Order: sequence, then C-alpha cells, then structure tokens
Amino acid sequence: MAADELLYEIRGTTGWVILNRPQARNALTFGMYDGLAEICRTVASDGSVKCLVITGAGEKAFAAGTDMTQFRGFTTDQDALDYEHRMDVVLSAVEACPVPTVAAIAGACTGGGAGIAAACDIRIATADLRFGFPIARTLGNCLSIANLSRLSSLMGTGRVKEMIFTARLVGADEGRAVGLISEIVEDHAALVERAGALAETLSSHAPITLATTKEALRRLRVEGAGADDRDLVVEAYMSEDFKEGMEAFLGKRKPEWKGR
Repeated sequence: MAADELLYEIRGTTGWVILNRPQARNALTFGMYDGLAEICRTVASDGSVKCLVITGAGEKAFAAGTDMTQFRGFTTDQDALDYEHRMDVVLSAVEACPVPTVAAIAGACTGGGAGIAAACDIRIATADLRFGFPIARTLGNCLSIANLSRLSSLMGTGRVKEMIFTARLVGADEGRAVGLISEIVEDHAALVERAGALAETLSSHAPITLATTKEALRRLRVEGAGADDRDLVVEAYMSEDFKEGMEAFLGKRKPEWKGR
C-alpha cells in the first residue's frame, strides 16, 4: 500500500479514516483493507479518540469496491478462500471497533466499500448515494455468509437478495426508508460537517453504554437471542460511569464520563 492511500487524522476526539484513491473512485487495495482493520483494532484506549469517521476522498465515491486488478492472480481454490477470509477479518474489525463508527458516504458505495459501510454503526450519505453489490452483472463472484448476515440485519434478507439478484444500486431515499442510512445531506461539504457534528455528539455520551450496546448487538446477530450478555451487564452496572450518571441525574447536573 502506498503511504497516502489510507489516511488517518485525529481531529479533536474524532479519528478520521480517509480512503484516499480518488483517481480510482477509492477502490481498495489489500493493503488499504488491512490498514483499516489495524486502525479499528488499535484505536486509542485512553479516551483520546472517542469516535471514528470513515469516508472516501473526493465527492464521487466512498469506495468502489476492491481494486479488480488484484483478482488477476487468483488461480486456486485457496486464493478465493483467502480473499473472503481477509474480508471477513477486516469487516469484523470494523464492526467490533471499541468506539462508535460513522460511515460518511458520498456517491458510489459498492462492493467492499458497501461492506465497510454496512459494518459501521451509523451511515449518513449525500443525495447521490449509490449503494450495492452489482456482482451478478460484473465479476460473477459472491459474498460470504458473514457479509450477507450483516447486510440482512440492516435491510432484510428479501431486499438483500433482490438487490444482488437484480444487480441494482440503492439510492439515498430508499436507503433511508429501509434503515440503511440515517440521514441524507445535500453535498460533500455538508457531509463532512454533519459527520463531524455527529461524532461530537457520540463522543459526549457514556462510552461504556455505547461499547456494550455495540457488542451486544454483534452477539445478537452472530449468536442469536440466546447469546450471553452477563459480562456486558456487569461491565456497565459496576462501572464508575454508572455511579457518576446516577449521581449526576439525581443532582441535576451534567455527568462527567471517564469510560471506566
């Protein structure tokens, strides 16, 4: 990966991850995927970074999937299995990131880019959003079960099947109607501004509440309603933050969250 293909900047308490190949509609190299996963796994645990915003450089695309030139070397069964395993590792790292993640999407968000966005906690988009996996008319490959599970939890199995079978791209209005995205903004400038404001809001809330909710929902998706949540309940209720929140509420003051 070239050093400037994946940028990471900390602005206040928000980490900004920028997919930076605008000349290729931010198509992702393997190095970019691995770098994104590493950022999500190693985000500062001292409270200095409280939210991640993931976005693409330029105004035309969040990310137009995997750089297809990398598929030319696939010759064996293991090549295919290794690729999907890499994708599952990367998307799992995004989903399990210990701080809230916001996907700020401008324009095209397809293939691996759509997978990354789906793994984030919140998605906002410009009015020209085009989201999907048009592989039935382009590459002829498939998505892993883990990827399909994540998409189905957002959009419903029937809609995911229809989207992939028809190879169509979901627009902003439909995306908001089905819960894929939470907000539509006018243009790229508004997207950056809103993403920053949303990150500030998330950063001001109880970090243990956000982290345990994220993990509980992940377990619910993967393991079902019988998933064990006892450690999460104990972590939240036995935290200093819970005691602080209770006293602040009773004392009619703003709580001071410490994340412990």
